[in-house]
Amino acid sequence: MNDAFGEDATERRRLLQIAAGVGSLGPTEALRQLIDLAIPTARSIEDWELTCADHLHAIRHRPPAQVAADVNIDLGAVLHQLQQTTAQLGADHAQSRGLYRALAALSTLHANVLTRLGDHGAAIRWWRTARHAADASGDLYLQLGVRSTEAGHGMSGQRDPATVLRMLDSAQPLAARAPGSYGAALIDYTRSKALAMVGRHDEAQFTLERVSEQLATGSLPVGIMPDYWRAGQLPYARVWVYSAAGDEDRAVEAREQVIAGNPDYQYPVIARLLTAQCTVVSGGVDAGLREAAEVLDDLPVMHRTTMVAHAGRMVVGAVPVEQRERPAVGDLKAMLAIER
Repeated sequence: MNDAFGEDATERRRLLQIAAGVGSLGPTEALRQLIDLAIPTARSIEDWELTCADHLHAIRHRPPAQVAADVNIDLGAVLHQLQQTTAQLGADHAQSRGLYRALAALSTLHANVLTRLGDHGAAIRWWRTARHAADASGDLYLQLGVRSTEAGHGMSGQRDPATVLRMLDSAQPLAARAPGSYGAALIDYTRSKALAMVGRHDEAQFTLERVSEQLATGSLPVGIMPDYWRAGQLPYARVWVYSAAGDEDRAVEAREQVIAGNPDYQYPVIARLLTAQCTVVSGGVDAGLREAAEVLDDLPVMHRTTMVAHAGRMVVGAVPVEQRERPAVGDLKAMLAIER
């Protein structure tokens, strides 16, 4: 009897919270959530997988602020269902583990969007939530996927590269449980980019080539949002590593693969900025700066994410100190709102 009263009280609180949120959610969304509570059928794990796929598609094609609001709604819904399921069946039940996977995927997408918006403090907290949810799911490959994408996004001005390398070191015990797997390769592919960022180019290229075959041919048995972990990872890593080293031929070849095959609007843009950085590193300072300015000038404002802006800053950062008074440097800094 007490449990029933407790459940009723919980539902009443939830109804009041939704009613109080009408102003922020909008009346139609608040009404939809009230209707959902009146329907006793919970979403299936397959339905949650479709939900994650829908949000991933939105991230790749729509303004990040809009996506953030939509993901937030489903985060509340999966949490509510997870609390009910674990109370009834326990955290180790297959249904609960499936919901933890959904929570990990949605938290990853939310952190991704917050990174694009430049809300780095909130993004870091959501990456932590994604890691914990992936760990609770018991899905080793999901745990590796979340950790690799957290570290990868950390390199867009969110974290110090040395911190990213430390995070990847912490993931090694997990990777060691899946030797030769695509999931383990994801950790090393992110490591190759972090090594390139700190100027350890030989190590970066050795690491990248070591994992290239696994990234190209390996399978990643993650049951939720598999395309998020796979899409375009290898050519994007290559353009990052080769551009930092000033290897123009291989950087441009990788860039063209990213442009042709990556479904996310921002990664072809970042790849073009990285090869502009490569031009600067190779001595073509004005040419590289002009290329970067043209890329940014062609980009719609709604797609100028913080990650894109950081890639532009990397172009500026590649200019030798003694040449930073050139007019082209000032022009690109103005486009990126860099004050000094």
